[in-house]
Order: sequence, then structure tokens, then C-alpha cells
Amino acid sequence: MNNKIIIINGPNLNLLGEREQSQYGSVTFDELKDICLKKSKELGLEVNFSQSNIEGELVNIIQESRNKFDGIIINAAAFTHTSVAIRDALDIFKKPIIELHISNIYKREEFRQKSLISDIVTGGIFGLGSDGYILAIISMQKLLKK
Repeated sequence: MNNKIIIINGPNLNLLGEREQSQYGSVTFDELKDICLKKSKELGLEVNFSQSNIEGELVNIIQESRNKFDGIIINAAAFTHTSVAIRDALDIFKKPIIELHISNIYKREEFRQKSLISDIVTGGIFGLGSDGYILAIISMQKLLKK
């Protein structure tokens, strides 16, 4: 079984627990990382957990992932709505990709309701808070078994 995945987090997610708790909850970024690493280990997955506020760095991470990882879970955050570069990098990946958002982008401001990556990913999880990461990890494990 393929078992190496990367969880990629976009801008401002490093401030989880501090920013807009009504939208993003009280779990901090470090707590979220620990929860994800624990769940991945339980499922027999090797996981790399990354975050950047810089679009080009995220593109580099995605490009480098092609030869290192079997799947991507990505919360592109604000870049979901604006970055053709991230979309293009994901489109080149050609392995399972799960788009993830802590809040439900389709219940937010109009500009947040358009995802430039939804049509190229394998699936998406929206609006389930930090639990969405656990669901994404479980779903990715199942995708990689197939």
C-alpha cells in the first residue's frame, strides 16, 4: 500500500486558535498538527505537515511532492480563490488530492465561494472544523488502498 501523504496548509493557518474562532475554532496550528500526526500513525500513514503564507513556496511544495508522496491533503486557504499557479501545480500531481477547508466556504462571502481547485481534486471536505482534517486523513488512507 502507498502510505506517504503530505498535508499542505496555506496562508494564515499558522494562526489557528488566534484568528476568528467563530469560523476556525480554538484548536491551534500545533495542536492540529499533533492530532493529524497521531491519526496518521494509527492508520499506518507517513505524513508530512507543512504550512506557508507564500504562494510560490506552496507551488514548490506541491511540485516536489510528485516524487515523494502518494497523496495530498490541501487547505489552500485564501489561495483557493485566487491562485491559478497552485491549481496548475496540483493538476500536474496526478495522484489523489483532497481539498479541505475548516469553514464552509460556500456559506461565506461571495468571493470565498469560488474554488479554483475543486474541479481538479479527488474530493473535498468543507465546514467540519478541524475534524475535517481527520476525515481527510481517513479518506486518503482509503483512496490509497484502492
